[in-house]
Amino acid sequence: MHNLIPILVLVATGTAAGAINAVAGSGSLLTFPTLLALGYSPLVANVSNTVGLTVGGMSSAVGYRRELSGQRTRLLHLGACSLVGGFCGAILLLILPASVFQKVVPALVLLAVGLLLIQPWLSRVLAARHPGLGGPVALRASILAAGVYGGYFGAALGVLFMAILGLLVDDSMQRLSGLKTVLATIANGIASIVFIFRAPVAWEVALLIAISSAIGGQLGAAYGRKLPAPVLRTVLVTAGIAVVLKLLL
Repeated sequence: MHNLIPILVLVATGTAAGAINAVAGSGSLLTFPTLLALGYSPLVANVSNTVGLTVGGMSSAVGYRRELSGQRTRLLHLGACSLVGGFCGAILLLILPASVFQKVVPALVLLAVGLLLIQPWLSRVLAARHPGLGGPVALRASILAAGVYGGYFGAALGVLFMAILGLLVDDSMQRLSGLKTVLATIANGIASIVFIFRAPVAWEVALLIAISSAIGGQLGAAYGRKLPAPVLRTVLVTAGIAVVLKLLL
């Protein structure tokens, strides 16, 4: 990548994705279509994106350290589920033919877009929630399943984790948001380790996204709560629909 314009575009979208992941967990819906537009295959774009955004997730988690205080036991239990799920999802991505991923991606992106579209309704449900309905087994099984999704693809993983935590864990939304960020980072992190050794990572892309999303993660954790949610959601949904159209057409 020797042209300055693609580099600037990647840095801009990587920074935005890092900030969005800190707030809502849907940053991949910016970086993934950007990589497709730059000519990378869906598989290469997915694994490179995951490796890069993991660094941004770590940065966001540091920004949420105050909200994470006192959640060590919860982090250990749920983090283990997310770790196992992320590993299984990454292995699933690698053992299945690349053609399978290319066929499944439109459906996965539509799922991510759907999660974003129902997010306002979901937020109202969570605000009036009665946590603990499913018990610890349901909570851990749900986190494990979400981790598998994250290891395999991962767009809107943060939204999925937030929905699970909001419905099944009794705590404030800000503390759950911090927990969501760590769980998503764990799933993406273990998947990234697998991809580094076994997948076709485009390193120049991954490094650019890593650096820019780390900066964005700090910005998102510090200032992201002030972003107008409708504007953010519109941008992400538009990007997701663009991905689906590109892959289908």
